[in-house]
Amino acid sequence: MIHSLTRSSKVVTLLVGLVFSMASAHASRVDNFVLLDHKGDAHDLYYYKNAPAIVVMVQGNGCPIVRNALTDYKALHAEFATDGAQFFMLNSNLQDRRETIAAEAEKYGINVPILHDETQLIGESLDLIRTGEILVIDPKTWEIAYRGPINDRQVYERQKNEASNHYAADAIKAVIAGQPVELAKRDAIGCLINFAQKNQPHEQISYSETIAPMLQEKCVVCHTEGGLGPWAMSDYNMVRGFAPMIREVVRTKRMPPWHADPHIGVFKDDKSLSVEQKQTLVHWIEAGAPRGDGPDPLADIKIAQVEWPLGEPDLVLDIPEYAIPASGVVEYKFPRVQNPLDAGVWVRAATVLPGDREVVHHILAGSIDADTSKQKRDSGVFDNYLIGYAPGNESNVFPEDTGVYIAPGGEFTFQLHYTPVGRETVDRSKIGLYFHKERPDNFYRQDVVLNPTIYIPANEARHQEVSYYEFNRPAEIHDLVPHSHYRGVASKFEIVHADGRKETILSVPNYDFNWQRTYEFVEPKRVEAGARLVHTTWYDNSANNPGNPDPNRNVPWGLQSWDEMLYGAFSYTYVNESTEAPLHDKGLAETTQMVGFMDKDLDGKLTWAELPGYLQKRLANNFKRADADGDGGLSITEMYRLQKMSQRQSAAGAL
Repeated sequence: MIHSLTRSSKVVTLLVGLVFSMASAHASRVDNFVLLDHKGDAHDLYYYKNAPAIVVMVQGNGCPIVRNALTDYKALHAEFATDGAQFFMLNSNLQDRRETIAAEAEKYGINVPILHDETQLIGESLDLIRTGEILVIDPKTWEIAYRGPINDRQVYERQKNEASNHYAADAIKAVIAGQPVELAKRDAIGCLINFAQKNQPHEQISYSETIAPMLQEKCVVCHTEGGLGPWAMSDYNMVRGFAPMIREVVRTKRMPPWHADPHIGVFKDDKSLSVEQKQTLVHWIEAGAPRGDGPDPLADIKIAQVEWPLGEPDLVLDIPEYAIPASGVVEYKFPRVQNPLDAGVWVRAATVLPGDREVVHHILAGSIDADTSKQKRDSGVFDNYLIGYAPGNESNVFPEDTGVYIAPGGEFTFQLHYTPVGRETVDRSKIGLYFHKERPDNFYRQDVVLNPTIYIPANEARHQEVSYYEFNRPAEIHDLVPHSHYRGVASKFEIVHADGRKETILSVPNYDFNWQRTYEFVEPKRVEAGARLVHTTWYDNSANNPGNPDPNRNVPWGLQSWDEMLYGAFSYTYVNESTEAPLHDKGLAETTQMVGFMDKDLDGKLTWAELPGYLQKRLANNFKRADADGDGGLSITEMYRLQKMSQRQSAAGAL
């Protein structure tokens, strides 16, 4: 029986390997992939499914054939881009890095995205041999309709003034017209690409010693019984069965669900695969996912689904339950729970336990003090922020020796967002809080760089919105959370230091609404007084965006997912603050946040024209007087003073 199973496994392995080797040998159909370009922007090949043609030139730094062909490629781009054809370059060179590719692009005026295939997996699957080759892809079938030289103008060490035959142009015309290309393949000239792993014996990669431990480290925590993953990596047979799907989600960067640019920042709990791990995993799958010798480590893993991963909480609160319909729209819920504590506590961590993971999109949790609770506002605004839950973001452990103080009285408040999934259910979520035994040294603070004035035009594929938060004293930023909805496709955080120097500290070029990640720095980012945290988000409101609810709609800010947000949460501590000597001015922080999204030209002051109508009306009598330095605009400090003056005048008038 054992002999029979082993033989059967070997046959399946050989068949799977044959399928992949045949696909590679022909390389006529292009499987989807996502790559970052030389600027760090993400490109999904199948996103361009409605383009009449996709043209790719194989690029390599320092190759004289490529450099000499650039003029021809730019002319090709100028001729067919107006027809909607999409143009790219693809760099699969071992020796080229993003920064050197970017330098080459700047030096030679390359104005199309250069996709960086740093794993070489895409170049291998396309059977690339030399740089300078042109691929013309037909998006209707995803077949390579033509591959070869751009024209006959160049040969090695020789070139003509003008080409006699325009092979690539003729192929593009044929594809756009829906006609077959006369000659689909020609030998190209260019610099040979060293695919160092292409002909290696990948069937010898050990499942037992290499693949299973990798999956255990990066994937099994979700792909386990009762976990977030839709199937459990319970043994080799399960992995082998899903192997083609694993290859696809790795190539398209859908899994593991970690979307930060690996070239920017170092973050805790990074579940992404390294370049070497991606190569090993995909090569193993393409070799037929061989079982090999040795035990099956995944079969022995028993991950207990503990209710509280941080241990038993000091306080568990039941969030009011809600009946969720099978379909339709569920308005945001803003429940409140009376604070049961009769003494103040310092919270050090929080965990949300969703009642029904399928319908709970996110939960924001915090508390409001007794005075605020009297206002009975259903706004989801907190005096003390604790945690934002989303799948993969269940717990928030505050930085060491920091805490959030919850005074006695008041209420715990929540914002709940539900998404129906085709069945009726009742959600009974909980939150667990963990307390310090002694007073911590510093406050854990959280704020948001936001812009409630965003406006995303209909059918615009790459719309940008921006806002900033300026620090009035030295601080350390601990983590960042970019948030937008279905149209959000990329997000970036930069520090603009007081001396004008710019530093990108997080880039999420392939943002996914389904995974709301907190990116916590391994080492906090120090900022000095006057530094700004600038948050930029890009939105795709076109029909090509498969998640777009309505590309013909001009989209404003809104809580529901069919509207949009520019919302960048961040946690921080003031360097010179302590819980014994608080420095934070809540009113100033609110003014800072407001100036950050009203200051459209980002010059650090609000002119009269930048103020919305309601503020012009309220501040009309005092605006010029508040402009203490007479520069025609109000700084954050001047705006804060003006608002306080207006509040005092309003209070006096009410009396």
